Amino acid sequence: MIWLCLYLTLPLEASQIIISPQSVYPGDAFFIKTDYKGLLKAAINGREFFFSSCGNGCSYTIGAIDIETEPGVYKIRIEFLDGRVIFKRLRVKKPEFPVITMELPEDKVTLSPEDALRAEREDQLLRSLWNLKTKRLWQGGFIKPLSNEVSTGYGVKRIINKHKLSIHKGIDIRATEGEPVKAVNNGRVILTKELFFGGKTIVIDHGEGLFSVYMHLSEYAVSEGDTVSKGQTIGFTGSTGRASGPHLHFGFKVGDISVNPESFFVLMGSLTLQR
Repeated sequence: MIWLCLYLTLPLEASQIIISPQSVYPGDAFFIKTDYKGLLKAAINGREFFFSSCGNGCSYTIGAIDIETEPGVYKIRIEFLDGRVIFKRLRVKKPEFPVITMELPEDKVTLSPEDALRAEREDQLLRSLWNLKTKRLWQGGFIKPLSNEVSTGYGVKRIINKHKLSIHKGIDIRATEGEPVKAVNNGRVILTKELFFGGKTIVIDHGEGLFSVYMHLSEYAVSEGDTVSKGQTIGFTGSTGRASGPHLHFGFKVGDISVNPESFFVLMGSLTLQR
């Protein structure tokens, strides 16, 4: 019995499991890195994130907190292949997302039955993509798809015509028509499609449940199924879809969670892994 208790407490040394950062805002990603062997998955708020190898005696996973998560301290459940479970804590801080009020023509707010049906079908298509689990293709830090200034940040709440609430789950980057858009990391193109809201859209699967999304393009430079390299031109900026002018709407997904791209760039720049 004494031996069993010692065995069960061995993997609880905090120094062996690194969670970074330990405090996040809603919409942020985080990573867990450890030198313990035999880790299976981590779970928080009903979302599961599976561990991958990062070299001899190294495992990691990248998780995220949904934008609608309330501030507080949450438990991360970490499960081993042999069934053992430990818990770690993650603090979610209170966000301060800007609120913008807008007045638009009603036909720009209320969709026709045909447009609503199309938008719903396209939303279901996108949701199906976030379930893909493929091997790691990304390498090193992630770069920005466009070096221009951000015009609308992540998490901005838009109140339209005093009643409709829209939450911005990506970033809008200023652009003129036809500027080249770059792949933020290595990956495979899993969608090139003109969507009702997003216009000409590209989705890249970077592996391990990480996806980048590029919207309102004027044209594509890649096709579905293509493998792309970090920094490769994949398309050109435009104003297709429901856009009032040329810009790039860029989003990032960890599984089905839309994360803050700007915080994700910082996070992934601090994560060093072996190939």
